[in-house]
Amino acid sequence: MRGITDIATQSIPVARPAEVAIVLRDKVMLGIVHGLTDLFRITDDLSRVRVGIDAPVIRLSHFADTGAGGIMRTFDTVPDAAIADGSDGSNGSNGSNGPRVIIIPPCETAALGIETTRKWSNWLTARHAEGAVLGSICGGTFLLAQTGLLDGRRATTHLLCAPDLATMFPAVHVDFDALLTEEDDLITVGGVMAWTDLGLVVVRRLLGAVAMMQTARFMMIDPPGREQRFYKTFAPEMNHGDAAIMKSQERLHAHGAAGSTVADMALWSGLETRTFSRRFQGATGLRPNQYHQRLRIEKARELLETTATPIGQVAWESGYGDPASFRSTFAKFTGLSPSDYRKRFGHTPHGTERVVQA
Repeated sequence: MRGITDIATQSIPVARPAEVAIVLRDKVMLGIVHGLTDLFRITDDLSRVRVGIDAPVIRLSHFADTGAGGIMRTFDTVPDAAIADGSDGSNGSNGSNGPRVIIIPPCETAALGIETTRKWSNWLTARHAEGAVLGSICGGTFLLAQTGLLDGRRATTHLLCAPDLATMFPAVHVDFDALLTEEDDLITVGGVMAWTDLGLVVVRRLLGAVAMMQTARFMMIDPPGREQRFYKTFAPEMNHGDAAIMKSQERLHAHGAAGSTVADMALWSGLETRTFSRRFQGATGLRPNQYHQRLRIEKARELLETTATPIGQVAWESGYGDPASFRSTFAKFTGLSPSDYRKRFGHTPHGTERVVQA
């Protein structure tokens, strides 16, 4: 990627600020646009103070389709830069002086991520050919995929939209668990609030890790490193039309996974065990033992989020007799140990001391 070196080690002003452009399409989520704008302005202010220079180090711009005028800058934190490099911003192409990073926020619905024309796709492809890094947030990955640049590449989007992305763009390697995928020229993040992760990655690339951590501390946000599976909950398929399997599911949910077994599930269905297993997987997409395991993990999540119950007791109440086995299984599904999960997501009643160890 074209960029500037870590300005924390420089003693002279940066000749030209690194431009980060945000794509403004119809019904774009403005909260993300404004949040990123503030993040990069904060980074610029903090970096200049740290290094002791007056010149801006980041130029933040917005690009929109102006109709007859084409796609051009409609907002610019360093408007004098356009004069200095001879750009009128008519199409965002300044050769080597164009945006170094272009960010695609999501629109209000994932369906709006797909354009009926290729106006934005062609513009993004041209900027990428000039050396710009392209980044997408949540549903914005659909537009990035439409350019064809993600074909054969790993990408992510919101976990609820990921199946649609995989279906619509089968050449893209959709990672359902990743919150962030990063390559030299393409970055994708999943989830609406993952704009903070993308923003910090861009800061790290342009200005270095010191600037990234300084921005994260100032804004009190976590640096990149999360995963979507931290937040993924189990949403079982209940609308499949198989009455026998539905009966088993309903009994299981009412009785609780901790106090039942797969044998109980087959008995409740009224089916022979082998037939039950085959039909259960066909109806829900999961084998009975997988389904049973998911429910036990969900029970553990609930206890860790809402109670101060010791980890060992959480394991027992979730149907795990061995706390060590529970910790290993829980981490496999969520990406976090039970204690780390509680530290991140737990909320106990006011005045209740939280117990985070067994």
